Amino acid sequence: MEFTREIYWNVGQGFTTLGPMYFLVLVTLSVFVYGFIRRWRVYRLGQPLNRTDHRGARLKSMLSHVLLQTKVLRVQGPGTMHALFFWSFFILFLGTILIVLQADFTDLFFDVVFLKGNFYKFFSLTLDLAGLVALCMVAGLMIRRYLLRPPGLITGRDDLIMHLLLLTILITGFLIEGARMAVTELGTPLAIWSPVGLVVAKALSGLGEEALRTLHVLIWWLHLVLALVFIALIPFTKLRHIFTTSANSFFADRGPTGKLTSINLEDETTEKFGANELDDLRWKDIFDADACTLCKRCQDRCPAYATGKPLSPMQLVTQIGATAFSNPGANLIDVTSRDVLWACTTCRACEDICPASIEHVDKIIAMRRNLVLMEGEFPGEEVMTAMEQTEVNGNPLGMGYASRGDWAESLGVKTLAEDSAVDILYFVGCYASFDKRNIAVARSFIALCQAAGLRVGILGKEEKCCGEPMRKMGNEYLYQTLAMDMIETIKGYGVSQIVTTCPHCFNTLNKDYRDFDFDIKVEHHTVFLDRLIKDGTLRINRDVFSCTYHDSCYLGRHNEIYEAPRNLIQTAGGRLTEMEKNRDQGFCCSAGGGRIMAEENIGERINVKRVQMAGATGAPQLLANCPFCLTMFEDGVKGAEIEESLRPRDIAEVLAERLVVQDTPGS
Repeated sequence: MEFTREIYWNVGQGFTTLGPMYFLVLVTLSVFVYGFIRRWRVYRLGQPLNRTDHRGARLKSMLSHVLLQTKVLRVQGPGTMHALFFWSFFILFLGTILIVLQADFTDLFFDVVFLKGNFYKFFSLTLDLAGLVALCMVAGLMIRRYLLRPPGLITGRDDLIMHLLLLTILITGFLIEGARMAVTELGTPLAIWSPVGLVVAKALSGLGEEALRTLHVLIWWLHLVLALVFIALIPFTKLRHIFTTSANSFFADRGPTGKLTSINLEDETTEKFGANELDDLRWKDIFDADACTLCKRCQDRCPAYATGKPLSPMQLVTQIGATAFSNPGANLIDVTSRDVLWACTTCRACEDICPASIEHVDKIIAMRRNLVLMEGEFPGEEVMTAMEQTEVNGNPLGMGYASRGDWAESLGVKTLAEDSAVDILYFVGCYASFDKRNIAVARSFIALCQAAGLRVGILGKEEKCCGEPMRKMGNEYLYQTLAMDMIETIKGYGVSQIVTTCPHCFNTLNKDYRDFDFDIKVEHHTVFLDRLIKDGTLRINRDVFSCTYHDSCYLGRHNEIYEAPRNLIQTAGGRLTEMEKNRDQGFCCSAGGGRIMAEENIGERINVKRVQMAGATGAPQLLANCPFCLTMFEDGVKGAEIEESLRPRDIAEVLAERLVVQDTPGS
């Protein structure tokens, strides 16, 4: 016998069946398109932004994220359940397309039937199992949302509609199949290729053929109507994320990661800087709200939220979306609140984990810029003081610029003004120049470079703050003033490479300065030293010790540098015990986003929470690679009262203690 089945069995294929069906489909698609057109009009209230360049790469990335669920699967449990549901529902969708293609096109016009034989058996089995998996996953997700309900998970009307519709569509699908099989396939070899349908068919077989046919046609129409209602509701409910989240993967920022957009401060026609109203944002900032699935992954990763601050990246995005569609003339800063905006450390934990490619940080910085540049408003007097000190002395610590190079006087290091013939320019940064604890790191780095036979130069009193903390706090004007000064000075000496021990300086010089025709190679000291060791230029004694390691946000998530620091630790003999939150899941020290200049007055102290994580490993040393992190950890161990059992150190200090002194020629 031919393995196949009659499409539209018991329903009919004449105009009385197909006419009403296609009419309903047309109405549904009209409502669907109308709903998205309405939303597109709101998206267009935002500023223009080109996110359609590099279409091939964008399409490839989108297909990877959507079809392979790569971002969703980064969180096990609910992520796995969602991925399984997506794949199974996608298979059911493809199966429906094939049925429609055969019934309403190839068979109708060309008398061609391709759903037959072994292909049909495979087709039938695949769809049956996919339906079962989808049903189980929907049930599991409903149990998680309505019975277990993790803290912070928002559940509303849209969720109930979505889950009940999906559940009913899947159940009615199996009932339709079971009723059909009970009449046409029970007792035949074909029945085993629809195992779930076979179970349902056996359960219904006692009803009799007439009752089964009546049940089948009624449920068939109910199933169709439910499916069409599902499609029609997509633009008007949370279901829209099926399309918007996928599209957002295409529209995602192509990098460099975390790089901010520079404002043209020379444009005299500009009347406002930053954003305090909807039309100050970019169109994607509004679109992001529609792509958000409220999965709360960003919220779970946010160090500010975890320590009792009012910032929830998820709530921030949804507030912008709600404002866009209900009250577009509202003041966004008042809607989100100042405490929320100032709490962000720009660590990018939210953006890194977001499966919907939402860009949270840019929105926050845009509103900070408005507060600072238009209102002259800062989170506290201490931040305003730091800004003023930077304007006067070139650093937020208030130290005289003339003493910036004093730390290196006894090391034989010259400034570029004295001798510009150097192998590298060491961009020291403010903390390594003036802070006693971080000066030790700078001196260690110089010792390592000298041991490798490298000529190192510094700018000394010509060096100023790179401007990163000021920029992240919203003071774009001060940042650009500092940047222009530094770029002119550095390029004037013709150096070919810069190395810095500060990830914030590294990120700024290597990414943000590129907007101003700055093309000099920049490296972080961990990458630089790792390469010197690998090529044999620098030799380190291996002396076993125990430690844990903190991934700086600006080295890790912002620049994806995870292995070089660990290589250095291993080379030095470190037995590394990782903290629970490490690598791309690392927990911020609290100093990013310009927060190094601000007091932390709300909730728990983030740095204390982080050193407690380090203390939980039992390791006696907490290694870092950032002056901001080191500063916060020195304070954090005191706040956590574990300064006797945990010692914060920079990796450069550990390496400098293990230097192999190489004989010089003629010694």
